[in-house]
Amino acid sequence: MVNIEDFIKRLEEILRYYDLSASVFADRIKVQRSSISHLLSGRNKPSLEFVMKVVDTFPEVDLYWLLKGEGDFPVSKTKIKSVKPLPAPTPVDQEMKKPPKTKEGKSIDRIVIFFSDGSFKSYRE
Repeated sequence: MVNIEDFIKRLEEILRYYDLSASVFADRIKVQRSSISHLLSGRNKPSLEFVMKVVDTFPEVDLYWLLKGEGDFPVSKTKIKSVKPLPAPTPVDQEMKKPPKTKEGKSIDRIVIFFSDGSFKSYRE
């Protein structure tokens, strides 16, 4: 469970770090300004949507730090997760992209899906 008083302190620390007023912060994460005011006063608890907007908008804010105070703020650039590129396709991957052959040696030319409303969708390689 999130300690609301500690969460408010961490939220205030984020505002100081980025030198933002509560209203500008609300605009940046696309929430109503009153919701920031209610959070900072302790009237409301943060929703999951609010927390995720903060983490998504400010990559230096670590989710566990914001919720529980564990970890560091700001997160060092080496700790910010980066997306790894996909490995190059292997010959096995290339084989899987070829249409399968039937027992008679025929390959699939297209697939058609018929919907209950009479419409259909045709897929062709």
